[in-house]
Amino acid sequence: MEIRREKMRKQEDVKYYHSMVVVVVIVMVLSLLHLGPAMAINFNYVDALEKSFLFLEAQRSGKLPPNQRVHWRGDSGLEDGSSAGVDLVGGYYDAGDNVKFGLPMAFTITMLSWSVIEYGSQMEKVGQLGFCMDAIKWGTDYFIKAHHEPDILFGEVGDGDSDHNCWQRPEDMTTSREAYAVTKENPGSDLAAETAAAMAAASIAFRKIDPVYSSELLRHARELFRFADTYRGKYDSSIPLAKKYYQSQSGYNDELLWGAIWLHEATNEEAYLQYVASNAEQMGGTVWTMNQFSWENKYVGVQLKATKLLLDGKTGSYTPIFEQYQAKAEYFLCAALQKNNGPQMQLTPGGMYWIFRWNNMQYVTSAAFLLTVAHDYYSAVEKQLSHCSAPVENWELLAAGKAQVDYLLGKNIRGQSYLVGFGPNYPQRVHHRGASIVSLKQNPQFVTCRGGYEDWYIVQDRNPNLLVGALVGGPDQNDNFVDERDAYEMTEPTTYNTAPLVGVLARLQGVEEATLRKPGVQFLSSYCCWIFPLLFSNFTYWFLWRTFNIAISN
Repeated sequence: MEIRREKMRKQEDVKYYHSMVVVVVIVMVLSLLHLGPAMAINFNYVDALEKSFLFLEAQRSGKLPPNQRVHWRGDSGLEDGSSAGVDLVGGYYDAGDNVKFGLPMAFTITMLSWSVIEYGSQMEKVGQLGFCMDAIKWGTDYFIKAHHEPDILFGEVGDGDSDHNCWQRPEDMTTSREAYAVTKENPGSDLAAETAAAMAAASIAFRKIDPVYSSELLRHARELFRFADTYRGKYDSSIPLAKKYYQSQSGYNDELLWGAIWLHEATNEEAYLQYVASNAEQMGGTVWTMNQFSWENKYVGVQLKATKLLLDGKTGSYTPIFEQYQAKAEYFLCAALQKNNGPQMQLTPGGMYWIFRWNNMQYVTSAAFLLTVAHDYYSAVEKQLSHCSAPVENWELLAAGKAQVDYLLGKNIRGQSYLVGFGPNYPQRVHHRGASIVSLKQNPQFVTCRGGYEDWYIVQDRNPNLLVGALVGGPDQNDNFVDERDAYEMTEPTTYNTAPLVGVLARLQGVEEATLRKPGVQFLSSYCCWIFPLLFSNFTYWFLWRTFNIAISN
């Protein structure tokens, strides 16, 4: 009797464990079926690209042109520069405020120009190149005004403190429009060198379509770089008001190298190449390893552009130094791929690069851009990264950049697009003065400084004006996002979030998903993180051993 009971118990155990196996298999299959379509999302990158240029139009200061497409905006800042006796009308507001900050504006123009240099043909193919060139020229025209003398550069119009005490449309501004400059006596090497980089890069972008304008930009680039290099100092020491908002923490050495390498590309002159080589160690270009590239820190940009020269065989006797640049560039790229011989770039649970709590999206788009151009640089010469902890194939670089762009467009655990106007679910309460207050054209009633806060800022309604194409600061390190105006770390957009993004969007349009991986790679990369631990966990070993032994003993 006991033997029969034991046999029946073993048979029940076998049925139970067999049922468990079936359940596990079913769960795996259903998970694959559920995740598969999500992994196959294909976005309309051209639509996102077009919307990005609309955002840049919404950020224009000055007298708006007849072809302005963002109609809820009006003219603003028409007296800018008058207090200093110069014409500083034009340029861009950096974010959701009404101040014109020179350093992030210059970086924006540099990145837009770099995007045209790399991917202008792709933009032209989809009818967007003209809009990008207009966006660049809106900035460079302003820089020409701001650099009206060789050793003077205006780097800020407006006062961040007074501006942040008001919530007004730019068309209604009553805050200070004082203009602040760097000079020989009060230098700003970082500001001047970044503006030199912007003018040099833009001169390349305009070379074929407007050679006269290109030459003018290059002249300014040369003068600005000489000014930056001769009279050295941090711009936020000369313009203290900027320190609270755009502090130059990395100093000015990265911008000097950055300006020099762009001038080398624009002129092909040996002197600028020698500058990048001879100052490589002293200025930190072959010393510092970075996990970010931004308006404030240009080291990785310098290192990657130096790597391009090396890969193309254009470094001559400086090759050993440029190999050191390459090693530092690959540190960043390997960290982004999670294959670094050192710290990896931090990822949120949903897979977004995480650098800083305030406007983290700027680091996401700049990393995506560098990964994308690195893919093209290495692929063009049929070489691969050589400093990672594991072999890297070039498609991984483009795939990693694409993954970040797809995340911000909506392929994330929230199903949230962080590009306003793109997809079915995007931020509605963007931290932006112009967008959050009814358009002057719809209601011309003057909005007071404090009245804007009471009537528009604190209300829970959606913004009355859709800031199409604005890329907001994005979620936190746990992929959480709060769609509120006072959550400015998450909901404020900036021009320098957008500038690197447009290049990647142009590059990705038309890219086939299959080119980004080998057969089976998607399966492994998508599911190994939970299948492999399940297969090789202690529980699984016990489960299989128990089932096997019951079957044998039975």
